[in-house]
This record gives sequence, structure tokens and C-alpha cells, in this order.
Amino acid sequence: MQNGGEYLLELDHITRRFLSVTALKDVCLKLKRDEVLAICGENGAGKSTLMKILSGSDSFGNYEGTIRINSQPMRFRSTKDAENAGIEMIYQEISLHLDLTVAENLFMGALPATKWKTVDWRRMIKDAYEYLQNVGLHVDPRQKVKTLSTSQQQLLSIARAIAKKPKILVLDEPTSALTQTEAENLLRVIKDLKARHVSCLYISHKMDEIFQIADRVTVLRDGEHIADYAACDVTPKKLVEDMVGRKIEVLYPKQQAHIGEEILRVEDFCVPHPYMKDRNIVDGVSFGLRRGEILGIAGLVGAGRSELLNAIFKAQEDGVSGKVWLEGKRIDGLSLRGIKESGIGYLTEDRKRNGFIAGAAIRENIVLASLSKIVRGGLIDHKAERQYATEYFRKLSVKAPDIETPMFHLSGGNQQKVVLAKWMMTDLKVMFFDEPTRGIDVGAKTEIYRLISDMANQGIGIILVSSEMPELISMCDRFLVLSHGKFRAEFTKDNVSQEKIMKAATLVEEN
Repeated sequence: MQNGGEYLLELDHITRRFLSVTALKDVCLKLKRDEVLAICGENGAGKSTLMKILSGSDSFGNYEGTIRINSQPMRFRSTKDAENAGIEMIYQEISLHLDLTVAENLFMGALPATKWKTVDWRRMIKDAYEYLQNVGLHVDPRQKVKTLSTSQQQLLSIARAIAKKPKILVLDEPTSALTQTEAENLLRVIKDLKARHVSCLYISHKMDEIFQIADRVTVLRDGEHIADYAACDVTPKKLVEDMVGRKIEVLYPKQQAHIGEEILRVEDFCVPHPYMKDRNIVDGVSFGLRRGEILGIAGLVGAGRSELLNAIFKAQEDGVSGKVWLEGKRIDGLSLRGIKESGIGYLTEDRKRNGFIAGAAIRENIVLASLSKIVRGGLIDHKAERQYATEYFRKLSVKAPDIETPMFHLSGGNQQKVVLAKWMMTDLKVMFFDEPTRGIDVGAKTEIYRLISDMANQGIGIILVSSEMPELISMCDRFLVLSHGKFRAEFTKDNVSQEKIMKAATLVEEN
């Protein structure tokens, strides 16, 4: 019930400065009761800064403007103040205690107690099942969180927020680690929360989700409020143009590359399951990749997509078996260094963990995989290092003051460009991309797609793993669907569809 159209939450004329930088400039945002309001904007638009103010992590006194809930001014000096006012945040970066159980994480800070003031474990497990069911997470509340997949941990974070019975739920890219099926489940949960009078702020770069879930959309750009729309009155194209400040003619700039002879061949590849003894997460798969081809590997989270790429790249790891040929030569016996030098690159799913060195400069990160090109007599030739780094810095249009900028200062899209530059410097023949646009804004995504397409045009064979179906279908020439450790289907550009991929991905393993 809208209650006369009154606003539950109002952020009035919010301005936030960091020394000489104005991160937010006179931003106004209003959330109605029983509403889902989507907030769109590129990385660096000010979304995270605004949410830090709303959550109390950027406390009252650091910013100009007013926060009102039910028309009453609020002064949040801590995250606890915001929680007490009924605001719960679900961040893109998962924050859980991995060595505690699912139930302990779910009720952290509010463990149910018996009349003797001890933990009521029976009630906690019972209540945990209920909240886990609400978000479609079917796991044992007594198992350790470290045994859960990334997507399961994200669903647990959402269940934990819901357990606190918030009035306002803020979700920051909540589906970035989820498959399409899991994301659809989450959208159903949000619709259910809305029916139970929980209002939501939904931050996302995914246009399809925004138009499924949002009542209204607010666009931010460069720290300023650009526009408000009823979701039914705006198009995805218009939103993207408002976000980036220019017209976007083609979101997926895939060019038709010449597809040549086979360059990579994988035969009977097996990878042991990380948690289940005597079981393979990848079980006897075989496939080929041709020059200039973009091969999409689809499947649900946990199907073994990332494990397959990682194992091919590090074929000497314990328990991994199978054969790999590159240009007709066996490479599965090579060291990691040998794999790199043979011409294979790997842009991993988690760029922050193993894609770059956050405290190092752009210059240092670009040359990381090609030190042999800049070492002279055992010492780094700093002139050559700067020349190479500058060349790729410009070639990939990295948005930063210069090559000495530390990586942690860059947006997600520009960090991804630097990681890609690192591999492009290695004389690539084959490139693995694992969720290359996860957590990246729409404008940067288009640039990453263009770079992938350019690499294919140069004759580089590409394997692309992505949980975003429109991305996968638009960018790939051929598709393999992985389920229960095996490839269950193969499609070409001409006969593929989201429905066909999902049907193959959800096949039940035959006994």
C-alpha cells in the first residue's frame, strides 16, 4: 500500500567531498513505500558513496544534506544506527565468517537464547531452515560456510539481511555471482518482500533484471542525479545513454571473424571435486577450439566451468588428468610458466584475488606476465617497462591519470582492462575469459566486448565462460553446455537459444 504516495526514505541534496574531489553533488533520491527503486550508473557514478552514507559507514557530519525516514531527519553515526532504523545492506563483496556454520552466520549478533541464557541451537537450526528456504538456498544450516559456492554464500548473505526484518533493503549487484536460475529466484524473493511491505533499493548493471523488478529507476552519472523514470516509461537504450553520457549504438560489438584451423585440443580431461572425495567436478570432457573462434561454455554455478579452465591452465595440479594440444603439440606436462610462454592467457573469475596486485602501479601489473621481455642481465630495463606499459595503457584506453596509478584506484572495468593488457603483451594464441564483465558497468562492458572481438579478429582462439546469457549468446560463435561434469549439448550461432542452454544445463545425471 502506497499510503497516499508518501516517501519512506528521502535523501535530500546530498553532497560528499574527498579533499579536492566531489564524489556526490546535490543528489536527491526518494523511495516510496512498497516500492523497488533501481539505481543505475557507471562505476564511479557515486552509487557506492551514496549507499555508504545511507548505511552509516560514512557517518553524519562527513557530508552535506539530509536523510529522512518517514519524514523524520536521521543522523547515522554508525552502521548500527542505520540497522536500528530498519536499513539492511547486501553488498556485492561477500562478508561471511567462513569457519562458522551457515546458521551461526545467519543469526550473528542475535543468536536465539534459552531461558538459561545459553544458545538455543534447536530453535536456531529450525529458524535457519525457514530463512534459507525463503531465498531458495537448500543447504544444511550446520555445515561450514567455507564449503558453500560463491553463489550460495551470496544467497546466505541475503537470507541474513532478511532475518533482521528490515523496512528498507539495499541490494548492491546481488546477482553478480549467481546463475540465471538463481538470479530469477532472487527476483521472486524481492517481489515477495515487496508484498510484505519491504521497500528495496536495487543497484544493478543488468538491464533485464531492472525491468523485471523495478517500479522506478534513478540514474546517476559523475556524482550527479541525472534522471528519474517510471520503469514502464523508459527503454534500456535510453538508460544506458543516460548512464554513459553518450549514445550507444551497439551494446555487443561482435564482429564476424575468420575462423581457421583447430588451435587447441582437449581430450578426456578430468578434474577432482574440491569438496567431494572420489568424485570429479569435470569428468572426461573433450573439445576443440579454432583460430578466431569464440567458444562459449555455459552451465550452472558448480557445473565445473571455472575448474575446467583453471585445470587446463595449471595442468600439473594433483589429480588432474587428460591431454591438451596447442597447435598440435602436447602441453599438459608443462609448468605454469611453460603454459604462459606457449601462448595461453587466463583472465580469471576473481580479478581481485588473482588477477592483479592491488597496491602495485598499472605499469607493474601490465608487465607481470612478460618479465622476460624487459629483463636485461637479470635486471629490469625500466625504460622498456615504461614503453610497453604506456603502449598497452593507450591501446586499451585505460582511464587513469597515468601508468603510475595504483590499481586499487581504478574502477572494475579499468582494472579488467589492465589484466587483459597483461595477457595481450604475451603474444597470445589462446585466451580464457571467465566472467570477464562481472561487476563492470555497461559502458565498460561494451569496451571489453570490443577488445574480445578484436582479439578474435587477430586469429586468437577464445573460450568465454559467462553466467549472463545475453552476453554469451551475443558474443560467441559456438556453445558447449556443461552439467554434472560433462558436456551435455553443443549449439551453433544459428540454433542456440537461452531456453535450449538452460534445458541442457539442468539435465539430471543418469545413474
